[in-house]
Amino acid sequence: MQHQAKSIRTFIGAKDFRESRAFYSELGFEESVISEKFSYFTIHGSLGFYLQDYYVKQWINNSMVFLEVDDVSRYWTELNELGLHHKYKYVRLTPIVEYEWGRECFMHDPSGVLWHFGEFYTPST
Repeated sequence: MQHQAKSIRTFIGAKDFRESRAFYSELGFEESVISEKFSYFTIHGSLGFYLQDYYVKQWINNSMVFLEVDDVSRYWTELNELGLHHKYKYVRLTPIVEYEWGRECFMHDPSGVLWHFGEFYTPST
């Protein structure tokens, strides 16, 4: 196939749509409302995902999103400072883990979607 892809976007669900919308706004995403039960959230203008007012526990509990960041240590500090894991009952924040490929920390959203915030090691030259 010879065409230019412009973006890739995942769909995630929400147990409490209003709460999830507030959570993602506080996390730094910008919301574009598509309909009463469907929004598109972006960060840095071009990265985004669809949030829908739809919940299937098995699906949500197996949903993961990876957001590559430039400095996972700084991102971890900022996540802690936001305190969303204290404000939202089901939000969990997990510290940075080191791997052979890079480093990442984790956050479960209010519905159970697991977010990976990571940075890749650059190969030595």
